[in-house]
Amino acid sequence: MKTSEAIQMTEQYVLHTYNRFQLVLDHGKGVHLYDTDGKEYLDFAAGIAVYALGYGNETYNQALKDQIDKVIHTSNLFYHVPLGTAAKKLADAAGMDKVFFTNSGTEAIEGAIKAAKKYAYLRDKSSDHEIIAMNQSFHGRSLGALSVTGNAHYQEPFLPLIGGIKFADFNDLESVKAQINEKTCAIIMETIQGEGGIYPATEEFLKGVRALCDEHDILLILDEIQCGMGRSGKMFAWQEYGVKPDIMTCAKALGCGVPVGAFVLNKKTAENSLVPGDHGTTYGGNPLACAAINAVFDIFERDHVAEHVAELTPYLEQRLDELVSEYEVLEGRRGKGFMQGLIVKGRPVGEIIQKAIENGLLVISAGSNVLRLVPPLVITKEDIDEMIEKLKKALES
Repeated sequence: MKTSEAIQMTEQYVLHTYNRFQLVLDHGKGVHLYDTDGKEYLDFAAGIAVYALGYGNETYNQALKDQIDKVIHTSNLFYHVPLGTAAKKLADAAGMDKVFFTNSGTEAIEGAIKAAKKYAYLRDKSSDHEIIAMNQSFHGRSLGALSVTGNAHYQEPFLPLIGGIKFADFNDLESVKAQINEKTCAIIMETIQGEGGIYPATEEFLKGVRALCDEHDILLILDEIQCGMGRSGKMFAWQEYGVKPDIMTCAKALGCGVPVGAFVLNKKTAENSLVPGDHGTTYGGNPLACAAINAVFDIFERDHVAEHVAELTPYLEQRLDELVSEYEVLEGRRGKGFMQGLIVKGRPVGEIIQKAIENGLLVISAGSNVLRLVPPLVITKEDIDEMIEKLKKALES
């Protein structure tokens, strides 16, 4: 099918909720994607931080093919081997206790909210508890996830959302303290804010929030949907801070392309929250999804993927900082690991992204003025150098 035909058919039959770039991606190899016209693109977007292992990883692909030949779906009324092994690998990686698999990050947020509310309900038999979320946050687009997303632009058309949500300022501990009362049951935040503009939590803030939660018997929910699974240089970004959440959500690179998410609970929360009948999913944790998760963890361990990110991060940051010092349109850089943002001033971010695409580089935005770089975690120094040269052309055009 020709590029124009594919675009026309999509626009005719797919609900227009995305303003897509005018290229049709066809296949990938390594850290490059190719469109239907055969043009090559260096991918520094990774399907919005999903495709951590790059394209065409033989071990990953073979694991999925093998599972397809066995069984793809059974429902959660029965056991299957990949489910238990995937749950163990995720729980072990997080140092936590119980896992619930979902189909997406948004669904993981929904489950985390329900678990926190049930925990508080069992504690005091009240159903009017409150959750503190962060301004500039993004947790998803379902009504529950929107309710804890600190951006009025996303919320306004869908009001009223679920009640009992208060907002504090990220990295401002006093603003969190001001929102706490006897009804507070949970505090939810991204360890590194993604859509809001690539803002990492400070160590003082995250440790301070953890201490507040311990003091008041409040559950700490950390959203690692984008920043988790090795992207920060640790398997999960919170592990660098010396804290641990009561509930963690993850998705994206957890399945490396197969739609899957999860919320993970510590022992205290798992034993005092959701029970049979409280929560469910038809597809979550099915054999195909769990085969993907198992393969991802096996490859991460075999190839030391998180360690590779940590090792290469200083070089990536050095090259990006050089770019900031060279171009006045770039005001600064922030981020951790392979989750980096370049702050743009005086020029629309979308214009730079379009020029980058024309030069064979895929990048995306975050917030209103940040160029976001979330490449596959297997990039090399040579890939970073190629990205810099292509981005320079986009900035100069």
